[in-house]
Amino acid sequence: MNVKMADPVHKATIVPRGRALGMVMQLPEGDRYSMKFQQMIDRIAIMAGGRVAEELIFGPENVTSGASSDIEQATKLARAMVTRWGFSEKLGTVAYGENQEEVFLGHSVARSQNVSEETARIIDTEVRRIVTEGWEAARKILTEKAADHEKLSQALLEYETLSGQEIKDLLEKGVAPNRDESNFPNAGPSVSVPITPVSDGVEVEAPSTVH
Repeated sequence: MNVKMADPVHKATIVPRGRALGMVMQLPEGDRYSMKFQQMIDRIAIMAGGRVAEELIFGPENVTSGASSDIEQATKLARAMVTRWGFSEKLGTVAYGENQEEVFLGHSVARSQNVSEETARIIDTEVRRIVTEGWEAARKILTEKAADHEKLSQALLEYETLSGQEIKDLLEKGVAPNRDESNFPNAGPSVSVPITPVSDGVEVEAPSTVH
């Protein structure tokens, strides 16, 4: 909605599940066998949404550790972009392995040096650059769409779970969710969303409008 090539939001919830304090579920519209560069950048921005939302609303001093999964996923994606898929002008279209140590019975017996220390530093710099760009994109969206963010947050506090269509109607048309039993029989604050892990789902710790 606010990023160029994001998958449509299927459902958003603030009902805790496992270690996730909330979740935004995104489902692709069709089969996908690869991702485009812009899709990867957009995904990192989406992962940044919850953490950035905390900073903007509660202040940097009150940010929690809830974004650990998002930070880990964003870093892994950015590293794959740099070392496996050739999305770095500084490193070129070359696949880079990682320095690894083979361990046997708790003792290091061999060390495989796949990249030089200089190249490793460039990789780390490029990964940081890509992740930072995603964070800044999320910050820009949430700052410009502060009213929509507040509207969505209040709706989630009231209903706990929103479908993708309800979110779209709320943000684009200003239409609040209709939880009349005739058209939404299983809705209400007491109902928890059945969440099944999906490869395209993104866990977040705070609701955001970065999607």
